[in-house]
Amino acid sequence: MEKPVIIFGAKGIARPALEIFNSNEVVVYGFLDEDEKLHGTEINVIPVLGNPEDDGFLKLIGQKCEAFVAIDDTKYRKFLVKMLNERRKTQPVNAIHKSAYISTDAEIGHGNFINAKVNIGTAAKIGSHGIFHTGATIDHQAEIGDFVQVGASAVINSGAKIGEGAFIGSGAVIISGITVGKNARIGAGSIVIADVEEEDTVFGNPAASISKK
Repeated sequence: MEKPVIIFGAKGIARPALEIFNSNEVVVYGFLDEDEKLHGTEINVIPVLGNPEDDGFLKLIGQKCEAFVAIDDTKYRKFLVKMLNERRKTQPVNAIHKSAYISTDAEIGHGNFINAKVNIGTAAKIGSHGIFHTGATIDHQAEIGDFVQVGASAVINSGAKIGEGAFIGSGAVIISGITVGKNARIGAGSIVIADVEEEDTVFGNPAASISKK
């Protein structure tokens, strides 16, 4: 990556994203965050420049800088991605830790956060703008939708399908061939042995629905 990166967001995954870019010798120009209290401060000597919607900084994106959206909240993450698509005609770049393993046969979209020791197997399909925390495993031929979050050490087994916006808690295991619906939530440590419906929340071993009826 030849251009420096501006990181949108200065909390949550912003610090590990900075580490990822540093480890790959990519220059980070600065952070943008809506919290005015952070403006003018620094994170590991990198300045928090201003607001993500400030045209003065946005005009740099796509010309002099790339963008990465380091926002944990899915709704706000979607808002910023849409803003970059529409106002700057650009897609956020991926932040991939140098210790992650990604098969040469895997497909990966844009704007993903892929932390240390994440393993993405052969013929896996990864959408865009996902968050994959330390040690997560996406086995061969698994399919992950856009804006999915996968917790540390979670395992998505072969052939499983995870719908857009789903949340998979740390240490959860999705058995091979299972489908997890759009915006579903899987509790930490759960073992999912049956399909999960859209918007449902499941927890336990085996995982069972805890959503209010």
